[in-house]
Amino acid sequence: MIDIRPFETLGAFRNEWLNARHHFSFGHYRDPKRAGFGALLVWNDDEVAPGKGFAPHPHDNMEIITFVRQGAITHKDSLGNEGATRAGDVQVMHAGTGIVHAEMNYEDEATRLFQIWIHPDERNVTPGWQAREFPREVGQGLQILAGGREGDEAKGALSLYANAAVFAAKLADGERTTYQLGKGRAAYLVPAVGEIKVNGQVAHNRDGVALHEEPLVEIEAVGGAEIVLVDVSDR
Repeated sequence: MIDIRPFETLGAFRNEWLNARHHFSFGHYRDPKRAGFGALLVWNDDEVAPGKGFAPHPHDNMEIITFVRQGAITHKDSLGNEGATRAGDVQVMHAGTGIVHAEMNYEDEATRLFQIWIHPDERNVTPGWQAREFPREVGQGLQILAGGREGDEAKGALSLYANAAVFAAKLADGERTTYQLGKGRAAYLVPAVGEIKVNGQVAHNRDGVALHEEPLVEIEAVGGAEIVLVDVSDR
């Protein structure tokens, strides 16, 4: 099953500093047909104005992944962690037993990012934060950024307390990459830049693509494209 979710159909929120689109129910946006996808609960497409951001607020028992598409976001939390994650890089926060954090754009330009929440398989873990540069070149196919499956950390992935994995790829015009989706797994894919075909079906820039019971997923770039894919349990 392939379900293309056009960008213009996503939930929306806007105020003086945040322009957000919600792939799944979030905040005041509620759609019972889009109440998460397997263990994937949230995928927000956020644009944060310069000098603004998310003031300190709490979380618990959630794996929160931030993929920065443009600019940078500066993280600061109650554990004393602080650092900037820049375009093309990723950060992971384990909310665990509880953490308070802020995410601010201290840059001179808007910051654009994907914020992804995944239900953990392990609850009440020690909270933590990790960030890493992940250089990706055209022609490398899907590269793992974060994962909690067996063997993911050995491949250089940031750790997750969830049976899930986050991948990204930068594709040249006409370049193809494939992904094998295991039994009992679901995947959600977004072209952060450009247009793609997923098993022959077209997805435009920032559309969502929900994949279930598609053992082999072939992704082809129509023009240059950058994609982010999350593989989760379909529970």
